[in-house]
Amino acid sequence: MKISASPVHTRHRGFDLLRVIAIYMVMQIHTGEFEYISPGGTVLHTAGSWAVGWTNSLLRVCVPLFVMITGFFLFPIEDERKFFRKRFTRVLIPFVIWCAVYAFYYYAQGAITFRTALLNIAKIPVNYGTEVGHLWFVYMLMAIYLIAPVFSPWIVSASRKSMELFLVLWGVTLTLPFIHLFFAEVWGECYWNATPTLYYFSGFIGYAVLAAYIKRFWMAPSWRIDWLAIGMIVVGYSATAGGFLYRLGYEHEVKSLELTWNFTTLNVAIMTAGLFLLFRNIHANRGNSLLWRLIDDLSRMSYGMYLAHIIVLNAVHTRMAPIIGNAFVRIPAIAFTTFVITYLGLKLLSLLPGSKYLIG
Repeated sequence: MKISASPVHTRHRGFDLLRVIAIYMVMQIHTGEFEYISPGGTVLHTAGSWAVGWTNSLLRVCVPLFVMITGFFLFPIEDERKFFRKRFTRVLIPFVIWCAVYAFYYYAQGAITFRTALLNIAKIPVNYGTEVGHLWFVYMLMAIYLIAPVFSPWIVSASRKSMELFLVLWGVTLTLPFIHLFFAEVWGECYWNATPTLYYFSGFIGYAVLAAYIKRFWMAPSWRIDWLAIGMIVVGYSATAGGFLYRLGYEHEVKSLELTWNFTTLNVAIMTAGLFLLFRNIHANRGNSLLWRLIDDLSRMSYGMYLAHIIVLNAVHTRMAPIIGNAFVRIPAIAFTTFVITYLGLKLLSLLPGSKYLIG
C-alpha cells in the first residue's frame, strides 16, 4: 500500500480531540513541576511530588503525540517551497513574538533587567533566549519540518518491512537512556564522535515515521488492535510511573529523577503509540455539533495555547495553590483553570487583525 501522491486535506476528528487532550496534558505537566521541583532546581520530596508521579506519568505522551499527529498529516510533501513557507510562517513568527512577550513579562515581574530582556530576545537564534523551558519544543518541531522533505519520498514508497526495520532500530535507540546507566559511552560514542551507531535513527523523527506507518498499515478498525493499544498504555504507564516513583525515594537531581519520563524512551513511546492507536478510528457522527466545533476550535488554537500558557499558569497557581490542600485535586484544578483561561484569552486575541501571527 502506498500513500496517495496528493495529500488529502481532511480533518481527522479523533486526532483533533487527541491534540486538545495533549495540550491539556502539557499544562498539567507544567502545573506538576511546582510540586516536585524546588526554586533551586532540586527535587522536592513532598506528598505533592508523589501525587505527580501517579497522575502525570501518563501525560508524558503529550509532546510525542504532537509529533505523531504532525507526522500523520505531514506526508507526502510535493511543493517544498509552499510547505516551508506555510509551516515556518505559522510556527516561527508566533514563536518569536511570544519569546519577546516572555522577555518583557519577566522584566515586568522584576526577575530580569531590561538589558537582560533584550539580550534574551537576541539569543533566540541560539536557543530559547527567554529561558522559558517549554519553548524548546519549537526548535525540535523546526527540525522535523526541515527533515520531512528528505523522508517524504521514502515514506511514500517504502515497503512495510523497510519501515518496520527503521522503527525497530529507532526502538533500540529509545533504550539508550537506560543503557547509559551502565555504560557511559556505547557504539562508538566518544568526545570526538557525537554521532555513534544508530544516531541517524534516533530522536523525535521516529514518532513522525511511526504515525506514517500506522496511517499506511494499521488504520483498519480492529478490536485486536484496540486491546493491544490498551495493553501498551498499561505497560508503558507502569514503567513510566514505576520508574519515577522508585527514583523519587532517593534522587535529588531532577534530570535523574525524570529518567523514565524522557520523551524519547521506550516506555513513553509504547504508551504514546497505544494512545494514538485508540484514537485512530474516532469519527464524529455530528461533526457540526457545538461540542465538535469547540474541539475543532481548541485544536486550531493549540499551538498558541502552548506558547502562551505559562503566563496564565503562573498567575493561576499563585492564587489557587494555597487554597487547595490535596495535591490530587490541586494539580488538575490548576491545570484545567489554566487551560480554560488560556483558550479564552487566545480566542479574544484571534479577533484582532493579523492574529495568525500571535496564535499560529
